[in-house]
Amino acid sequence: MGELLGKLSNRRGCWMVGRWIAVLSVVAASVLTQTLPAGWSVRADRGNVAAVKFAAMGSGFHISPGDASILFREADKVDGKFHAEVSFTQTKAPQHPEAYGMFLGGKDLAGDGQKYTYFLIRGDGMYSVKKRDGAAATGVVAWTATDAIQKQDSAGKATNKIEIDAAGAKVAFKVNGKTVYEMESDRSGIVGLRVNHGLDVHIAGFGVHKM
Repeated sequence: MGELLGKLSNRRGCWMVGRWIAVLSVVAASVLTQTLPAGWSVRADRGNVAAVKFAAMGSGFHISPGDASILFREADKVDGKFHAEVSFTQTKAPQHPEAYGMFLGGKDLAGDGQKYTYFLIRGDGMYSVKKRDGAAATGVVAWTATDAIQKQDSAGKATNKIEIDAAGAKVAFKVNGKTVYEMESDRSGIVGLRVNHGLDVHIAGFGVHKM
């Protein structure tokens, strides 16, 4: 009798393990097959694209990346003068100061030779400009304070409009209509978005206007 109960117990254990494996497989599949908004691609700095939650919401998009990522569309490739704009609404305070913004000059974004220049702002009122070349990121402007940025409130919320104006002699980076930095930069390539890990933001009004 004891031997029979043992066999039944083992069978029940195997059945339960099998059931949990099946459930976990379904969950894993739902993550791996999640679809992005039409035309969009995502590249995570550490390659964990499955952790990036990016979806259409209303007339815009919502993102909560598990890893710092760039988001882009082939349709936003430029070669010459352009103007790009987007509004970010940070919905809650990140655990540490984290940044969001736009990039220009994107090339080989799916390959090892990725290149782009990116302009970022943070909820604490700071901005920065960097260049990406493969796995390396080089600082152009260290984190600098500006009153152009709307700082996050006590709930961690803030809305800021960011622009890249490449219509003049230099590329101008703007926040809420105010130019905070200008530089000479490559105006050919993809223009897209960048959002660091630990953030929860809504994206509205993103547009790249070729001139």
